[in-house]
Amino acid sequence: MSWAQSLIKLSTYEVEVLQKRMAEIAERRMAAEMKLAMLEAEGEAEAMRARQDAEAGWYQLGFWEGLRARKALAQEAIDRIALEEQGARDALTLAFEEQKKYEQVAETIRLAQRKEAARRETAALDELGLRRAAGGFR
Repeated sequence: MSWAQSLIKLSTYEVEVLQKRMAEIAERRMAAEMKLAMLEAEGEAEAMRARQDAEAGWYQLGFWEGLRARKALAQEAIDRIALEEQGARDALTLAFEEQKKYEQVAETIRLAQRKEAARRETAALDELGLRRAAGGFR
């Protein structure tokens, strides 16, 4: 295996690792967004319960403060994950670019080898033709 093929394999592996990381980050982001949605649904349910039960109003202020704090934490987690996702996306983009560069180098090498093989074949055929021509005139 040539060094170019080794570089391509390594860059492909790096791309795969980064894609798995992106998938893991996306799962965490979805879980955090789901948690925020559940908190909002919990708030709506508590508001409905407070409208139906007069005594629930006594606890509502504490509930809303706690819910606001939990929602802020969930939103912070989503924001952190979004930053991490952007960094991982940038790293994946760079890895794809590197992989493409290595593939282009390998293709250039392959074409140069093919061109050299064709040149050698042409030279061999020319030499054979010259030998036959020289032998035919004697």
